Amino acid sequence: MNLTFQNPLLDPGADPWVYKDKDMYYFMVTKRTHLDIWKSTTLSGIAEGECKTIWTAPTEGINCANIWAPEIHKVNGNWYVYYTANDGKGDDRTRKVFVLENSAEDPFQGEWVEKGYVNTEYPGLDGTIFEHRGCLYFVYAGYGKFPDYGSALYIAEMENPWTISGKNVLLSKPEYDWEKQGGMAINEGPVMLKRNGKLFLVYSASTTWSDEYCLGMLTATDDSSLLNPESWLKSTQPLFKKSIVNEVFAPGHNCFTQSPDGKEDWIVYHAIPTSAGGSQLRSTRIQKFTWNLDGTPNFGVPLSTGTPIDLPSGE
Repeated sequence: MNLTFQNPLLDPGADPWVYKDKDMYYFMVTKRTHLDIWKSTTLSGIAEGECKTIWTAPTEGINCANIWAPEIHKVNGNWYVYYTANDGKGDDRTRKVFVLENSAEDPFQGEWVEKGYVNTEYPGLDGTIFEHRGCLYFVYAGYGKFPDYGSALYIAEMENPWTISGKNVLLSKPEYDWEKQGGMAINEGPVMLKRNGKLFLVYSASTTWSDEYCLGMLTATDDSSLLNPESWLKSTQPLFKKSIVNEVFAPGHNCFTQSPDGKEDWIVYHAIPTSAGGSQLRSTRIQKFTWNLDGTPNFGVPLSTGTPIDLPSGE
């Protein structure tokens, strides 16, 4: 029996998302014209599991083009998929985050129903949700009213999984040089990680085609007001970035999951194998991460594709 694996898990495989429910992993990546879900009992085998197309873009309309960054979530027993799309004409100005709902216990069964788009204040992409203390929150990369950068991170409370009920609050905008590489200043791809009495909102910075694409982080305490920007402390340096030695460039647009036995934490991300290789070479990778003494995550250095990696605990 092989006790190791090597990255990448899927090539190409941009904007990877993994959701673990009981003993099953569900996996999605950007497919541009449709939405696929994989399911697997192992994390290292997510791209080799059963795959099903759950939705195909219409030939015209507000969500007919540029189907990006899908995420699958489970809320109150129902499944939801969030994805970015536009009309193929308006570029960033017409980007929205759309929602599908499925009430079946198994997301490979039942019917996926279109719920429309999330009523964000600004055009945007990379929508994600998380629950905290009985409230549901939506975070997205919005193209706001500021002319000096591309996208910033906004948070809002939701009344249901497809409707924002409150104001859109700006949490982070590109301000450091490492957030402004590749020709645009970008904060995108937000994802929530909770541990040790803290909330870590991890995001991707700079352009996805730039070698310098990397991960930044906002930190809040468990008992703070999440809609107050002052509750969040922003890292001044990237937490996960390119490794020239390991030939890993533009690591980012990530999510988090755990090993099958729940004993290990894993980061799922995409990266490019060559400098200036372009976004079309993004592939899905995973690796284990640890925790610092102060309770913050330590993502380490992205591993080379030639490195044997121990299988996740419990596989």
